[in-house]
Amino acid sequence: MPAQEEIASWLETHDRPFAVMDKDYRIVGINRAYERAYQVTAEEVIGRHCFQIAHHHSSPCCEHGEACPHRLVFNGKQLHECLHTHFDGKGRPRWVRVTGHRVVSSSGEVFLGEGVCEIAAQQPVNEEHHSGPKMVGGAPAYLGMVERLGLAARTASPVLLQGETGTGKELAAAFIHHQSDRRDRPFICLDCTVLSDGLFESEVFGHERGAFTSADKARRGLFELADGGTIFLDEIGEMPLSCQAKLLRVLETREFRRVGAEDTVKVDVRVVCATNRSLWDGVQARTFRSDLYYRIACFTIPMPPLRERLEDLPALAEEILRRCPHSQNGAVPPTLSPSALALLRSYTYPGNIRELSNLLQVAATTGGSYIDAPDVRQAVGQFQVWADPLEVVPEDEPADADSPTPDADTERRYIRELLHRYHGHRRHVAKALGMSERTLYRRLRRYRLD
Repeated sequence: MPAQEEIASWLETHDRPFAVMDKDYRIVGINRAYERAYQVTAEEVIGRHCFQIAHHHSSPCCEHGEACPHRLVFNGKQLHECLHTHFDGKGRPRWVRVTGHRVVSSSGEVFLGEGVCEIAAQQPVNEEHHSGPKMVGGAPAYLGMVERLGLAARTASPVLLQGETGTGKELAAAFIHHQSDRRDRPFICLDCTVLSDGLFESEVFGHERGAFTSADKARRGLFELADGGTIFLDEIGEMPLSCQAKLLRVLETREFRRVGAEDTVKVDVRVVCATNRSLWDGVQARTFRSDLYYRIACFTIPMPPLRERLEDLPALAEEILRRCPHSQNGAVPPTLSPSALALLRSYTYPGNIRELSNLLQVAATTGGSYIDAPDVRQAVGQFQVWADPLEVVPEDEPADADSPTPDADTERRYIRELLHRYHGHRRHVAKALGMSERTLYRRLRRYRLD
């Protein structure tokens, strides 16, 4: 082990959070920037495993299917970067980019030096008072999106969010706003699918009293209400061509007139747009103005569909169930059984997170504290939108004892997948399933996986 002076020299040459680990994943030092950023002290973490402190795992991250610089660096790679969910001293998840590189002591011993750079704070600034929906997840595709959202928040450039319906574009737009220096100003949403040429100017720019028959008083438009803040234009691809020209002008000049007014109003508004289809295809088909496209697509961010981040299902389900009506007024949110989670993982989601939310809220109507596979299957029957629904065994036709039921077959495939992911470590598999090792052993024998 190198002398403390040598470790200190490694640590304090970094202005950002930095930690040093040995070959056994044990933390041998953290710098003061790390202590401040993650609200821990060196005494609390030195000697403990990095995966316990930073990732709340009982084993290395690579055994949980996550990218980890430790093994790669100790296997000879000089430098490795990855995105991670990193927990601070209060147990709050933080989204970070980790950069790991080899550090060699004067005696020739190799260590991992790990720099941690936060890509975005996970909660709004007033997180203690925040009870609305939160962005959650840790899948690579999701963390890559979060990093781009954080980069966009630090600029004044227009942002275009592109993704399928139900991928959380409004939540992502709110995230950009809350991470930006406009966070203390308004965040205004406009659904472009409801706009008509006649409604556009009054709704977006406002009107003076007497501007038209029903205008009995003056009204400020959405751009004026959003002054100093952010306006989110959802499904901008549905905006009529005539309205696109008017929007382009206000984006270019930052001024407009209320309907019936002579004076112009100047505004400072950051614009975030969203679409569930290719705007460039609209440009080619001449249903979307090319000059408006180039104005709003300065910072384009793809929104990953749920099928590309199925590992986030447990976290998403927990967040959805936390907010469902059955969890209000102090009620404890229901939890998913392992077989219910396995069943959810076996589907694709055309409606993405919105579809998952609707499904879970229906499954939660049973009123119990536990959502099991039959509850999920019953909810699925009300939607009938799955790409590959499982066949239901009729209740009056008992299944062959030697042939697993659909729920059992799904659970068997899920357990087999977890065994592969955790390299056969049954304790880790049992924890992931939320059951005891003894129960897992019985399942392994039942499914002939032992």
